Amino acid sequence: MCTQDAFQAQRSQLVGLLVSGSLEGFESVLDWLLSWEVLSWEDYEGLSLPGQPLSRLARRLLDTVWNKGTWGCEQLVAAVREAQTDCQAPELSSCWDPHSPHPARDLQSHRPAIVRRLYSHVEGVLDLAWEHGFISQYECDEIRLPIFTSSQRARRLLDLATVKANGLAAFLLRHVQELPVPLALPFEDTACKKYMSKLRSTISAQSRFLSTYDGAENLCLEEIYTENVLEIRTEAGLAEPLQKSPATLGLEELFSSRGRLNDDADTLLVVGEAGSGKSTLLQRLHLLWASGSDFQEFLFVFPFSCRQLQCVAKPLSVRTLLFEHCCWPDLGQQDVFQFLLDHPNRVLLTFDGFDEFRFRFSDRERHCSPTDPTSVQTLLCNLLQGNLLKNARKVLTSRPAAVSALLRKCLRLELCLKGFSEEGIELYLRKCHREPGVADRLVRLLKATSALHGLCHLPVVSWMVSRCHRELLWCGGGSPKTTTDLYLLILQHFLLHASPAGSVPCGLGSGLLRGRLPSLLRLGWLAVCGLGKCCYVFSAKQLQAAHVGPEDISLGFLVHARSVVPGGAAPLEFLHITFQCFFAALYLVLSADLSQSLLRQLFSCHGPRSSLLARLLPPMCVPRPERPDGGAAALLQEAEPHNLQITAAFLAGLLSREHRGLLAECQVSERALLQRQAGARACLSRSLHEHFHSIPAAVPGEAKSVHAMPGFVWLIRSLYEMQEERLAREAVRGLKVGHLKLTFCGVGPAECAALAFVLRHLQRPMALQLDHNSVGDVGVEQLLPCLNVCKALYLRDNNISDRGVCKLAEHAMHCQQLQKLALFNNKLTDGCAHSLARLLACKRNFLALRLGNNHITAAGAQVLAEGLRANASLQFLGLWGNKVGDEGAQALAEALGDHQSLRWLSLVGNNIGSRGAQALALMLEKNVALEELCLEENHLQDEGVCSLAKGLERNSSLKVLK
Repeated sequence: MCTQDAFQAQRSQLVGLLVSGSLEGFESVLDWLLSWEVLSWEDYEGLSLPGQPLSRLARRLLDTVWNKGTWGCEQLVAAVREAQTDCQAPELSSCWDPHSPHPARDLQSHRPAIVRRLYSHVEGVLDLAWEHGFISQYECDEIRLPIFTSSQRARRLLDLATVKANGLAAFLLRHVQELPVPLALPFEDTACKKYMSKLRSTISAQSRFLSTYDGAENLCLEEIYTENVLEIRTEAGLAEPLQKSPATLGLEELFSSRGRLNDDADTLLVVGEAGSGKSTLLQRLHLLWASGSDFQEFLFVFPFSCRQLQCVAKPLSVRTLLFEHCCWPDLGQQDVFQFLLDHPNRVLLTFDGFDEFRFRFSDRERHCSPTDPTSVQTLLCNLLQGNLLKNARKVLTSRPAAVSALLRKCLRLELCLKGFSEEGIELYLRKCHREPGVADRLVRLLKATSALHGLCHLPVVSWMVSRCHRELLWCGGGSPKTTTDLYLLILQHFLLHASPAGSVPCGLGSGLLRGRLPSLLRLGWLAVCGLGKCCYVFSAKQLQAAHVGPEDISLGFLVHARSVVPGGAAPLEFLHITFQCFFAALYLVLSADLSQSLLRQLFSCHGPRSSLLARLLPPMCVPRPERPDGGAAALLQEAEPHNLQITAAFLAGLLSREHRGLLAECQVSERALLQRQAGARACLSRSLHEHFHSIPAAVPGEAKSVHAMPGFVWLIRSLYEMQEERLAREAVRGLKVGHLKLTFCGVGPAECAALAFVLRHLQRPMALQLDHNSVGDVGVEQLLPCLNVCKALYLRDNNISDRGVCKLAEHAMHCQQLQKLALFNNKLTDGCAHSLARLLACKRNFLALRLGNNHITAAGAQVLAEGLRANASLQFLGLWGNKVGDEGAQALAEALGDHQSLRWLSLVGNNIGSRGAQALALMLEKNVALEELCLEENHLQDEGVCSLAKGLERNSSLKVLK
């Protein structure tokens, strides 16, 4: 309660509150008091005189309200509170009658909402009112005087509607309700508006272009940007057979309500492998906001690079982080910061590359003060948890390996960035090459070379293919098979670009590599030092310590790090983290530092920190002790495991027989080269055997099941980079695996090529489970060589279309061992039905076909039914979540009436009605093998159920009916 005495005692503070803001804040208070009928129209006119000092108007308002008693005093305090905290337009449409018989009264009752609705549309509404004859041109000009703000013009229009009796009030009441609810500033604060404008300009300049090597070419992001596959991540172990595929989002849906894990959390995480396009996605988001195209629900966006924040040694506060490390306000810093604290829901912070921090996420140290400084680690962890800037949105990008279960508890949503689809690869190349014929030839080349096509689903690889199009199309050196091949190709491209025209022939031989060897070694040492110290941006001092000079920088592998801090000298960074790993591997191969112990360290399946203490350190967030600078082995002891794995894979590729001549060009002795190759082969083979033998023994009578650990896919990729058949054969010799499970392992087309390269040498058939990955049609094509050793292949939720399944089915007909295919949650249509029908008709030992949650209709079901008529072995058929309808159900039922082996049939969710149920009932009368029939989520109705009941009277085999 606010008595008159208490109101009078607080008068000076109330005057201060009313005067401290702008005139807009004072007028907002008047709006609320008018709508609550605290002020009469006469009171309002006396308090809204233009040209009067705000302090005088504030005191006059206090006098007016005090005279109205305790109730009026309480309402004024409430109005001040509403004007200060209201940053969104009130949603009053539910009690707002646009055809009210008392429009002027309703305009006053809903005045705060109507002012907010009119705020951005006053000019258009004035024009309409003038066209309809409700106001004169003179009145329009009076309202449009430049001395008035947009909200003041809206209020003057409402004031005019109150005194005019010509229907203006009714017109406004109807028209204003149709206007969109604005998300604008609650008051036109000069400091906030100027800061917002500066922030937009700064971020626009920083985000508009994608820089390439040596700054010789700038690619406009708007012209080159291509959407990646962005999916809501599903939890491993929660995916039931009937569950739909993960939802795919467009960038504009990033903050939609779909797939939320925790409504109370503020942080959104985007995970993706190195090169999948995470940084470019954020850059696109920033540009869309800065240009006003999207994400306008946020008034302020603050982008940060984790690799740059990691270099900050001094303690930071939230204010320091936002202003000193992003964009500094030119005036009213305290007012701007207070506005950010008061309205965090209008703020977005992005942190790119969380995996590049040396520390792990922790919730042990609480820090809740936005002005008190603390360490970067503590500040970021508390921002992500919501202890600081609660309700401000935070977007984090990271590689999957750096995301802990503890961090996942603080997430509102987790998304997985899977790189380009096949259509995305082609679209990107056509955007890069608008010259007639170039893009066509590149696309044809990719489709003809599936190994290279499989690599291109990573945007960074597509960029490299685009840059090296001349070498690929005209030099005739053969298409790259491995990632190492491709990085050597881009190395050649850069070295040729830095050489005088015509001075060297095409190719890395003939002295091109040897001539630049000193520069490459210096860059390689810089890369090793950076990996060892978890440093990815390099100051002038660090470059000098590694003896990297202007000549080395001119090759183009080091570029200026992006920074929105104006006037600061931008440090240098490698074009991409994979380039840093490649140069580190190149240095190790060419230097004397590559010992047998370092090879064992690099290819250890347990990683460099396998001791008990090392496994305990990350969860405790204890920083690893600093080691004195030493050789490469000492430095790489401290490297992050995921970077070490990329480096090791490049090392394996460089030590392959195919590149032996290239290394000999660099004057590496043949003896040393042979020793290193033999050492790498031995370490890889040993690690794979250790991995498999660490799996517990099989239960007697059951096949051994292996759920591959995260390091398994990397070991297979490393072995593939060496391209040695004998090594692959030795690696899996004697391996007794009945079921190899690689779900949720980030397996894409490139990983499929590596798996096929190794697994095809297995001597015993096995089941290969690749559910919840990114195999796609190209990945299916890469898997074909190992199909002969697969007795079952599970490809649930892998973005596979008819093209991939048709190739798979054609190949499967000649694979004696293959008996089961699971293809649910993909993009299959009737277009693959003929191939699958042939598979059913021709393959005599085929046992299971699961096609649930696809897009198969009655036409496809009728084609499949023809294959089933000629089949005598199938035991499990899953078609749930399709659209076969009554006609499709009838065709399947007729084909299965005399089937002697089918034990399980699922037609859940197929829009089957009573006619389909009658056909299935007739099938039950004849079929003597079916044991389980699943018909949930259809439209059987009473008639259909009665038919099934009659069919069951003559059936003796069915055990389960759902």
